[in-house]
Amino acid sequence: MTDPATDPATDPEIGAGPPSGSKPWLQRAGDSDMLYSFRRSRLAQLSALITLLFLLTALFAPLLAPYDPYDLSQVSLMDSLTPPVWAEGGGGAFPLGTDDQGRDILSTVMYGARISIFVGLASVALAASLGVSLGLLAGYAGGAADAVIMRLADIQLTFPAILIALLIDGIAHALLGGPEDSFTSYAVLTLSIALASWVQFARTVRGSTLVEKNKEYVQAARIIGRHPLAIMIRHVLPNAMGPVLVIATVNLALAIILEATLSFLGVGVPITEPSLGTLIRVGNDFLFSGEWWIAFFPGLALAVLALAVNLLGDWLRDALNPKLR
Repeated sequence: MTDPATDPATDPEIGAGPPSGSKPWLQRAGDSDMLYSFRRSRLAQLSALITLLFLLTALFAPLLAPYDPYDLSQVSLMDSLTPPVWAEGGGGAFPLGTDDQGRDILSTVMYGARISIFVGLASVALAASLGVSLGLLAGYAGGAADAVIMRLADIQLTFPAILIALLIDGIAHALLGGPEDSFTSYAVLTLSIALASWVQFARTVRGSTLVEKNKEYVQAARIIGRHPLAIMIRHVLPNAMGPVLVIATVNLALAIILEATLSFLGVGVPITEPSLGTLIRVGNDFLFSGEWWIAFFPGLALAVLALAVNLLGDWLRDALNPKLR
């Protein structure tokens, strides 16, 4: 007979719990190596906190910003070039001062970070989609497809990313012609940055695909008649996502800086949009006249954001590297 004390039907601790050796997914996530590494790295925690603060500030800029830089009723030329609150002549209504149009610097930095982060995320997503697709095709198909894609990547690597972005931006504006609205300007800028940064994704995924396609599980999928596209997406791609996440994180910082550079050169977002690069360009005209705050605070925000994302990418690279565990 079965002992009632150990009968699964009568013992709630045996019968009601999960199978032996299994854990809820939340507990498994808490025990993961990545989370353990994150909890031990103070620098990664600080970088993640700063990045999260920038993301939340950008997302809720209309609610958090003291003023709306797009609302002309809240902007007055009489308030232009007001110093920060702690400087001589500063006003309490503008903690970081105002620019040449009377816009509050704190508000424009919040809205400018919103534009920079949005363009950065969109361009990295587009570059990752293009680069991963081409890398999978080049590595799995090989032959002429591999040769053509990799030679295009090699040619593009001979030019700086800023020159590629300027070239694509110029061609796009020439083809469109006429005045452009804000959406078109954002789309052209995002496309320019994405096409300038897809190569790293493609080369990395191609290398991983060359390794994975000769393993037993891929050969087994071929034997049972799986379609090559299904093999690439469901079997090869998941094993290449670790390096892709690292490249995407690092490229996010590069994309934000590249957007600011293009806006500083006057080929990014429209001049009426308070992008970080546009604010730095406007402030650059007033540096020698003493209005240093117009360029300083947007530049500081850009530097801190790029540094935080870069440090987060460095931690992610080390956390996903099995040789460092």
